[in-house]
Amino acid sequence: MRRRAWATGARGALSRGLCIALALAGPAAAAGPDDRPECVVPAKAGGGFDLTCQLVQAMLQSTPRPAGAPPMRLSYLPGGIGAVAFEAAVNRRPADGNAVVAFSAGSLLNLAQGKFGAHTERDVRWLAAVATDYGVIAVARDSPYRNLGELVAALKARPSGVVIGAGGTIGSQDWVKAAMLARAAGVSHRIIRFVAFEGGGDALSALEGGHVQVFTGDAAEVAQHLKRSAGVRVLAVLAPQRLPGPLARVPTALEQGFDLQWATARGLYMGRDVPPEAFRQWQQLLERAQHSPEHARQLQAVGLYPFWRSGPELDEFIAQSMARYRGLAAEFELRIR
Repeated sequence: MRRRAWATGARGALSRGLCIALALAGPAAAAGPDDRPECVVPAKAGGGFDLTCQLVQAMLQSTPRPAGAPPMRLSYLPGGIGAVAFEAAVNRRPADGNAVVAFSAGSLLNLAQGKFGAHTERDVRWLAAVATDYGVIAVARDSPYRNLGELVAALKARPSGVVIGAGGTIGSQDWVKAAMLARAAGVSHRIIRFVAFEGGGDALSALEGGHVQVFTGDAAEVAQHLKRSAGVRVLAVLAPQRLPGPLARVPTALEQGFDLQWATARGLYMGRDVPPEAFRQWQQLLERAQHSPEHARQLQAVGLYPFWRSGPELDEFIAQSMARYRGLAAEFELRIR
Protein backbone atom coordinates (compact mmCIF):
# COMPACT_ATOMS: atom_id res chain seq x y z
CA MET A 1 0.00 0.00 0.00
CA ARG A 2 1.55 3.27 -1.05
CA ARG A 3 1.14 6.15 1.35
CA ARG A 4 2.35 9.73 1.22
CA ALA A 5 2.28 12.18 4.08
CA TRP A 6 0.32 15.15 2.72
CA ALA A 7 1.45 17.25 5.67
CA THR A 8 2.45 16.85 9.28
CA GLY A 9 0.04 19.33 10.77
CA ALA A 10 -1.55 22.73 10.48
CA ARG A 11 1.71 24.55 9.73
CA GLY A 12 2.65 22.08 7.00
CA ALA A 13 -0.78 22.38 5.41
CA LEU A 14 -0.73 26.18 5.45
CA SER A 15 2.77 26.35 3.97
CA ARG A 16 1.56 24.34 1.00
CA GLY A 17 -1.43 26.57 0.37
CA LEU A 18 0.04 28.42 -2.61
CA CYS A 19 1.30 25.24 -4.25
CA ILE A 20 -2.05 23.58 -3.88
CA ALA A 21 -3.85 26.59 -5.29
CA LEU A 22 -1.60 26.57 -8.34
CA ALA A 23 -2.14 22.85 -8.81
CA LEU A 24 -5.87 23.33 -8.74
CA ALA A 25 -5.68 25.78 -11.58
CA GLY A 26 -5.02 22.99 -14.07
CA PRO A 27 -7.67 20.77 -15.66
CA ALA A 28 -6.40 17.64 -13.89
CA ALA A 29 -7.79 18.95 -10.57
CA ALA A 30 -11.33 18.06 -11.64
CA ALA A 31 -10.51 14.79 -13.39
CA GLY A 32 -12.25 12.52 -10.90
CA PRO A 33 -11.47 9.12 -9.40
CA ASP A 34 -9.80 7.65 -12.48
CA ASP A 35 -7.07 10.29 -12.71
CA ARG A 36 -5.11 10.57 -9.44
CA PRO A 37 -7.48 9.41 -6.68
CA GLU A 38 -6.47 10.46 -3.20
CA CYS A 39 -8.10 9.81 0.17
CA VAL A 40 -7.14 12.36 2.81
CA VAL A 41 -6.88 10.99 6.35
CA PRO A 42 -7.52 13.91 8.75
CA ALA A 43 -5.35 12.39 11.52
CA LYS A 44 -2.24 10.35 12.11
CA ALA A 45 -2.11 6.77 10.91
CA GLY A 46 -3.82 4.08 12.96
CA GLY A 47 -7.22 5.52 13.83
CA GLY A 48 -10.74 5.41 12.43
CA PHE A 49 -10.14 7.94 9.65
CA ASP A 50 -7.28 5.76 8.43
CA LEU A 51 -9.56 2.72 8.38
CA THR A 52 -12.13 4.64 6.34
CA CYS A 53 -9.57 5.49 3.67
CA GLN A 54 -8.21 1.94 3.68
CA LEU A 55 -11.74 0.67 3.05
CA VAL A 56 -12.28 3.11 0.16
CA GLN A 57 -8.89 2.21 -1.27
CA ALA A 58 -9.90 -1.46 -1.28
CA MET A 59 -13.27 -0.60 -2.84
CA LEU A 60 -11.56 1.12 -5.75
CA GLN A 61 -9.12 -1.74 -6.22
CA SER A 62 -11.93 -4.28 -6.58
CA THR A 63 -14.11 -2.20 -8.92
CA PRO A 64 -13.65 -2.19 -12.72
CA ARG A 65 -11.99 1.04 -13.87
CA PRO A 66 -10.44 2.23 -17.14
CA ALA A 67 -7.18 0.62 -18.17
CA GLY A 68 -4.24 2.46 -16.66
CA ALA A 69 -6.26 4.11 -13.89
CA PRO A 70 -3.85 4.58 -10.95
CA PRO A 71 -4.53 3.15 -7.49
CA MET A 72 -5.77 5.42 -4.75
CA ARG A 73 -3.11 6.89 -2.52
CA LEU A 74 -3.63 7.79 1.13
CA SER A 75 -2.32 11.09 2.48
CA TYR A 76 -2.28 12.24 6.08
CA LEU A 77 -3.26 15.68 7.32
CA PRO A 78 -3.61 15.64 11.12
CA GLY A 79 -4.57 18.67 13.13
CA GLY A 80 -7.57 19.74 15.16
CA ILE A 81 -9.20 16.30 14.95
CA GLY A 82 -10.20 16.97 11.34
CA ALA A 83 -10.25 20.78 11.40
CA VAL A 84 -7.10 21.27 9.30
CA ALA A 85 -8.30 18.87 6.60
CA PHE A 86 -11.75 20.49 6.54
CA GLU A 87 -10.23 23.95 6.19
CA ALA A 88 -8.01 22.71 3.35
CA ALA A 89 -11.02 21.27 1.51
CA VAL A 90 -12.96 24.51 1.92
CA ASN A 91 -10.28 27.09 1.16
CA ARG A 92 -7.41 25.40 -0.68
CA ARG A 93 -8.85 22.38 -2.49
CA PRO A 94 -12.50 23.33 -3.09
CA ALA A 95 -12.49 22.18 -6.74
CA ASP A 96 -10.17 19.18 -6.52
CA GLY A 97 -12.06 16.34 -8.19
CA ASN A 98 -9.33 13.83 -7.36
CA ALA A 99 -9.43 14.09 -3.57
CA VAL A 100 -11.95 12.78 -1.08
CA VAL A 101 -11.67 13.38 2.67
CA ALA A 102 -12.68 10.93 5.39
CA PHE A 103 -15.26 12.03 7.94
CA SER A 104 -17.00 10.41 10.88
CA ALA A 105 -19.82 11.17 13.27
CA GLY A 106 -17.15 12.92 15.31
CA SER A 107 -16.52 15.34 12.45
CA LEU A 108 -20.20 16.30 12.49
CA LEU A 109 -20.13 16.67 16.27
CA ASN A 110 -17.16 19.03 15.99
CA LEU A 111 -18.95 21.05 13.32
CA ALA A 112 -22.00 21.32 15.57
CA GLN A 113 -19.83 22.93 18.23
CA GLY A 114 -18.05 25.35 15.90
CA LYS A 115 -14.72 23.56 16.29
CA PHE A 116 -13.99 23.96 12.59
CA GLY A 117 -13.95 27.74 12.88
CA ALA A 118 -16.60 29.59 10.91
CA HIS A 119 -17.26 26.56 8.69
CA THR A 120 -20.52 24.62 8.75
CA GLU A 121 -21.78 21.40 7.21
CA ARG A 122 -22.87 23.43 4.15
CA ASP A 123 -19.29 24.34 3.19
CA VAL A 124 -18.45 20.96 1.63
CA ARG A 125 -20.22 18.35 -0.52
CA TRP A 126 -21.03 15.14 1.33
CA LEU A 127 -20.20 12.29 -1.02
CA ALA A 128 -21.16 9.06 0.73
CA ALA A 129 -21.41 7.26 4.04
CA VAL A 130 -19.61 3.99 3.36
CA ALA A 131 -19.69 2.15 6.70
CA THR A 132 -20.44 2.46 10.39
CA ASP A 133 -18.63 1.68 13.59
CA TYR A 134 -19.67 1.46 17.23
CA GLY A 135 -18.21 2.85 20.40
CA VAL A 136 -16.32 0.75 22.92
CA ILE A 137 -15.08 1.10 26.46
CA ALA A 138 -11.74 -0.62 26.99
CA VAL A 139 -9.07 -1.02 29.65
CA ALA A 140 -5.56 -2.46 29.76
CA ARG A 141 -5.24 -6.22 29.88
CA ASP A 142 -4.07 -6.12 33.53
CA SER A 143 -6.73 -3.63 34.65
CA PRO A 144 -8.57 -4.39 37.92
CA TYR A 145 -11.88 -3.63 36.19
CA ARG A 146 -13.31 -6.90 34.86
CA ASN A 147 -16.64 -5.57 33.59
CA LEU A 148 -18.47 -2.32 32.97
CA GLY A 149 -20.23 -2.45 36.35
CA GLU A 150 -16.91 -2.48 38.23
CA LEU A 151 -15.64 0.47 36.20
CA VAL A 152 -18.82 2.48 36.79
CA ALA A 153 -18.62 1.74 40.53
CA ALA A 154 -15.01 2.91 40.66
CA LEU A 155 -15.83 6.08 38.75
CA LYS A 156 -18.73 6.79 41.09
CA ALA A 157 -16.66 6.20 44.23
CA ARG A 158 -13.60 8.20 43.15
CA PRO A 159 -13.93 10.10 39.87
CA SER A 160 -10.45 11.60 40.13
CA GLY A 161 -8.92 8.13 40.35
CA VAL A 162 -9.99 7.06 36.85
CA VAL A 163 -8.15 8.70 33.96
CA ILE A 164 -9.89 8.36 30.60
CA GLY A 165 -8.04 8.80 27.33
CA ALA A 166 -9.21 8.94 23.72
CA GLY A 167 -8.54 10.44 20.32
CA GLY A 168 -10.13 13.87 20.59
CA THR A 169 -10.39 16.94 22.76
CA ILE A 170 -13.19 17.94 25.12
CA GLY A 171 -16.40 17.89 23.10
CA SER A 172 -15.20 15.24 20.64
CA GLN A 173 -17.24 12.09 20.10
CA ASP A 174 -14.87 10.05 22.25
CA TRP A 175 -15.12 12.66 25.01
CA VAL A 176 -18.91 12.46 24.73
CA LYS A 177 -18.67 8.71 25.29
CA ALA A 178 -16.65 9.44 28.44
CA ALA A 179 -19.24 12.00 29.53
CA MET A 180 -22.00 9.46 28.95
CA LEU A 181 -20.04 6.96 31.05
CA ALA A 182 -19.77 9.52 33.83
CA ARG A 183 -23.50 10.18 33.60
CA ALA A 184 -24.14 6.44 34.00
CA ALA A 185 -22.09 6.57 37.20
CA GLY A 186 -23.99 9.60 38.49
CA VAL A 187 -20.88 11.76 38.14
CA SER A 188 -20.76 15.20 36.52
CA HIS A 189 -18.94 15.34 33.23
CA ARG A 190 -17.24 18.47 34.55
CA ILE A 191 -15.05 16.55 36.98
CA ILE A 192 -13.92 13.54 34.96
CA ARG A 193 -10.22 13.32 34.15
CA PHE A 194 -9.82 13.15 30.39
CA VAL A 195 -6.60 13.10 28.37
CA ALA A 196 -6.87 14.06 24.70
CA PHE A 197 -4.79 12.41 21.97
CA GLU A 198 -4.57 13.24 18.28
CA GLY A 199 -5.85 9.80 17.30
CA GLY A 200 -7.09 6.49 18.64
CA GLY A 201 -3.75 4.78 17.96
CA ASP A 202 -1.91 7.12 20.34
CA ALA A 203 -4.62 6.73 22.98
CA LEU A 204 -4.45 2.93 22.85
CA SER A 205 -0.68 3.03 23.23
CA ALA A 206 -1.11 5.24 26.29
CA LEU A 207 -3.64 2.78 27.69
CA GLU A 208 -1.20 -0.10 27.37
CA GLY A 209 1.54 2.03 28.89
CA GLY A 210 -0.52 2.79 31.98
CA HIS A 211 -0.77 6.53 31.29
CA VAL A 212 -4.58 6.32 31.22
CA GLN A 213 -6.88 3.71 32.76
CA VAL A 214 -9.82 3.74 30.34
CA PHE A 215 -10.19 4.17 26.59
CA THR A 216 -13.43 5.40 25.03
CA GLY A 217 -13.10 4.85 21.30
CA ASP A 218 -14.42 2.77 18.43
CA ALA A 219 -14.66 -0.96 17.82
CA ALA A 220 -12.77 -0.94 14.52
CA GLU A 221 -9.66 0.77 15.83
CA VAL A 222 -9.59 -1.55 18.86
CA ALA A 223 -10.06 -4.64 16.67
CA GLN A 224 -7.16 -3.52 14.47
CA HIS A 225 -5.03 -2.83 17.55
CA LEU A 226 -5.74 -6.31 18.92
CA LYS A 227 -4.24 -7.81 15.77
CA ARG A 228 -0.90 -6.31 16.83
CA SER A 229 -1.13 -6.45 20.59
CA ALA A 230 -3.00 -8.33 23.31
CA GLY A 231 -2.54 -5.55 25.85
CA VAL A 232 -6.11 -4.22 25.68
CA ARG A 233 -9.35 -5.69 27.02
CA VAL A 234 -12.75 -4.43 25.87
CA LEU A 235 -15.36 -4.17 28.63
CA ALA A 236 -18.35 -3.20 26.51
CA VAL A 237 -19.47 -2.32 23.00
CA LEU A 238 -21.89 0.58 22.66
CA ALA A 239 -24.08 -1.13 20.09
CA PRO A 240 -27.70 -2.32 20.27
CA GLN A 241 -26.51 -5.93 20.05
CA ARG A 242 -23.26 -7.86 20.08
CA LEU A 243 -20.98 -7.30 17.14
CA PRO A 244 -19.77 -10.03 14.79
CA GLY A 245 -16.08 -10.67 14.31
CA PRO A 246 -13.22 -10.34 16.80
CA LEU A 247 -15.36 -8.61 19.46
CA ALA A 248 -18.21 -11.12 19.30
CA ARG A 249 -17.68 -12.23 22.90
CA VAL A 250 -17.75 -8.71 24.30
CA PRO A 251 -21.12 -7.87 25.90
CA THR A 252 -22.95 -4.68 25.07
CA ALA A 253 -23.37 -1.96 27.68
CA LEU A 254 -27.10 -2.66 27.49
CA GLU A 255 -26.52 -6.29 28.49
CA GLN A 256 -24.67 -5.02 31.55
CA GLY A 257 -27.47 -2.72 32.60
CA PHE A 258 -26.29 0.60 31.15
CA ASP A 259 -28.07 2.46 28.35
CA LEU A 260 -24.93 3.54 26.53
CA GLN A 261 -25.02 3.47 22.73
CA TRP A 262 -22.92 5.22 20.11
CA ALA A 263 -22.83 4.57 16.38
CA THR A 264 -20.10 6.19 14.31
CA ALA A 265 -20.98 6.63 10.65
CA ARG A 266 -17.92 6.87 8.42
CA GLY A 267 -17.77 8.39 4.98
CA LEU A 268 -16.33 10.93 2.57
CA TYR A 269 -16.77 14.53 1.56
CA MET A 270 -15.30 16.74 -1.17
CA GLY A 271 -14.82 20.43 -1.82
CA ARG A 272 -18.01 22.30 -2.58
CA ASP A 273 -16.75 23.53 -5.98
CA VAL A 274 -15.89 20.09 -7.38
CA PRO A 275 -17.34 19.90 -10.90
CA PRO A 276 -20.60 17.93 -11.04
CA GLU A 277 -19.17 15.36 -13.44
CA ALA A 278 -16.28 14.48 -11.13
CA PHE A 279 -18.63 14.27 -8.14
CA ARG A 280 -21.01 12.03 -10.11
CA GLN A 281 -18.15 9.73 -11.14
CA TRP A 282 -17.14 9.26 -7.50
CA GLN A 283 -20.73 8.53 -6.49
CA GLN A 284 -21.21 5.96 -9.22
CA LEU A 285 -17.90 4.23 -8.59
CA LEU A 286 -18.55 3.90 -4.84
CA GLU A 287 -22.12 2.76 -5.49
CA ARG A 288 -20.84 -0.05 -7.70
CA ALA A 289 -18.16 -0.95 -5.17
CA GLN A 290 -20.53 -1.26 -2.24
CA HIS A 291 -22.68 -3.67 -4.25
CA SER A 292 -19.66 -5.81 -5.07
CA PRO A 293 -19.43 -9.33 -3.62
CA GLU A 294 -16.06 -8.26 -2.25
CA HIS A 295 -17.49 -5.49 -0.12
CA ALA A 296 -18.48 -7.63 2.87
CA ARG A 297 -14.95 -9.01 3.05
CA GLN A 298 -13.50 -5.51 2.75
CA LEU A 299 -15.62 -4.28 5.65
CA GLN A 300 -14.57 -7.24 7.75
CA ALA A 301 -10.90 -6.64 6.95
CA VAL A 302 -10.98 -3.16 8.53
CA GLY A 303 -13.51 -4.03 11.25
CA LEU A 304 -16.33 -1.81 10.02
CA TYR A 305 -20.02 -2.62 9.54
CA PRO A 306 -22.47 -2.09 6.64
CA PHE A 307 -23.99 1.36 6.25
CA TRP A 308 -24.53 3.18 2.96
CA ARG A 309 -25.97 6.61 2.24
CA SER A 310 -25.52 8.93 -0.73
CA GLY A 311 -27.45 11.66 -2.52
CA PRO A 312 -30.63 12.97 -0.80
CA GLU A 313 -30.53 10.14 1.77
CA LEU A 314 -27.08 11.23 2.87
CA ASP A 315 -28.11 14.89 2.99
CA GLU A 316 -31.03 13.97 5.24
CA PHE A 317 -28.76 11.85 7.44
CA ILE A 318 -26.31 14.75 7.82
CA ALA A 319 -29.13 17.14 8.75
CA GLN A 320 -30.57 14.73 11.34
CA SER A 321 -27.15 14.02 12.79
CA MET A 322 -26.32 17.69 13.12
CA ALA A 323 -29.58 18.30 14.99
CA ARG A 324 -28.82 15.44 17.37
CA TYR A 325 -25.25 16.57 18.02
CA ARG A 326 -26.32 20.13 18.69
CA GLY A 327 -28.67 18.68 21.30
CA LEU A 328 -25.83 16.69 22.89
CA ALA A 329 -23.65 19.78 22.87
CA ALA A 330 -26.32 21.65 24.78
CA GLU A 331 -26.74 18.79 27.27
CA PHE A 332 -23.02 18.70 28.06
CA GLU A 333 -22.67 22.49 28.05
CA LEU A 334 -20.47 22.66 24.99
CA ARG A 335 -20.27 25.45 22.51
CA ILE A 336 -22.99 25.23 19.86
CA ARG A 337 -22.98 26.63 16.32
